[in-house]
Amino acid sequence: MIDILHKRRAGVLLHITSLPGGDGNGDLGQEAFNFVDFLHSIGASVWQTLPLNMPHADGSPYQCLSAHAGNPALINLDWLVKKGWLASSDRCVECSVTFEFAKSCLVTKAYYGFLDRASSDEKKEFARFCLEKKNWLEDFALFVALRTEFNKQCWNQWPDEYKNKNSKAIISARRRLNSKIETIKFEQFVFFSQWNALRDYASQRGVLLFGDIPIFVSYDSADVWVHPEVFKLDDEGCMLVVAGVPPDYFSETGQRWGNPHYDWDYLQETGFRWWIERMQTQIEMFDIVRIDHFRGLEAAWEIPSHEPTAVNGNWVKAPGKELLEAIYNAFGPVALVAEDLGIITEEVEELRDHFGLPGMKILQFAFGGNHDNPYLPGNLEKNSVVYTGTHDNDTTLGWYEQISDWEKDYIHEYLGSPTSTMPFTLIQAALSCVSNLAVIPMQDILELGTEHRMNTPGTTEGNWHWRFEWGQLSQDKVNRLAHAIHLFGRS
Repeated sequence: MIDILHKRRAGVLLHITSLPGGDGNGDLGQEAFNFVDFLHSIGASVWQTLPLNMPHADGSPYQCLSAHAGNPALINLDWLVKKGWLASSDRCVECSVTFEFAKSCLVTKAYYGFLDRASSDEKKEFARFCLEKKNWLEDFALFVALRTEFNKQCWNQWPDEYKNKNSKAIISARRRLNSKIETIKFEQFVFFSQWNALRDYASQRGVLLFGDIPIFVSYDSADVWVHPEVFKLDDEGCMLVVAGVPPDYFSETGQRWGNPHYDWDYLQETGFRWWIERMQTQIEMFDIVRIDHFRGLEAAWEIPSHEPTAVNGNWVKAPGKELLEAIYNAFGPVALVAEDLGIITEEVEELRDHFGLPGMKILQFAFGGNHDNPYLPGNLEKNSVVYTGTHDNDTTLGWYEQISDWEKDYIHEYLGSPTSTMPFTLIQAALSCVSNLAVIPMQDILELGTEHRMNTPGTTEGNWHWRFEWGQLSQDKVNRLAHAIHLFGRS
């Protein structure tokens, strides 16, 4: 673990899409910079987001079209206007189709404006970006262009010559779709330019950016289309097994995520090159990276692809130690956090502790009445990240309103009968405990109920849309939080 995870810190969990402003969702515009200022003002030095990759139609940041490419929906259009590549009048043109298509049209217009009006230095910067990201950008841009041409069907439904990447067909497609491919590359250039500007500003304000890397990738992705050898697929490119977790706290039938599993033998034989390249992108973007479903690096739940739920599956070992060693050998002392929730074995804990990775502690899981509950504030260790809840939990106020009176009494007795009310009672408990990093979801800071939760695991509708407004954040809430962060030595 590197030094930035040794210091007592406070952070806030908020996805970029949940910011105010923006066209259709929060984006990388001025409100993102305002949020950095807010964190700085209260003494918080960590901003945790969800994955920033390009999602499918359901908007889930954990099921994306690429493990590298940024989400174009996060592009701020005002930035393009200020650059002179997009006319302000273009912003006023109403599009009769989806918001996603409307923004894509405007970014395409900006690309042609860039070709006409960008300076030579700006054009050199774009060329340099394309060269630096060539290992994934070229194939990703072709993948998206073809996917658009084939009405967004999954790649295994494309004509065989494209599905199987016939060399003549691919060469022909690159020529035929060259204009679209260049636009997609430009889109990524804009995304990363805006993200890097935000990261530089956050660094100036003493705020670390904390990212999230899903352990698995989507089957319908450039990653699987370009590198089928990395995954457990049959001769037709179909998944033999899919990822998920067995029945647990969140679901009686488990969670059938449907992601392809890795062919770890192949990855190990190639020195984990695919994973190293994937991690390179994350390390360039973030100061801290959470490995989602860390336990899958020790053993992962493999479900036969024909099974409708996650009940029938098997734990299959993975070479997590060898992978993490390869990552540290490639990058040195990177700041990683293990998402170690759910069914955790001694082997998973040994893997986490061998590399000194902090695990996650969720206070909503703590008060079941068992004195040795590992999530109780008194049982936490310094090398951990404590949360009131996460994006997969109900808000703390919503959770509190649904638990039993006995549990409520136990919480208040355990915490010394505080005079504060929920959710600040649990926020204060998180900030006061020994964990080096305490992260509070923005919904809890705003004291919001169940209707404001970000995601309900095991469901596919109504998730990922939550946004906040600055009007929900009173000065009293700001002052109380800033005081608590300072009081408990985290500012």
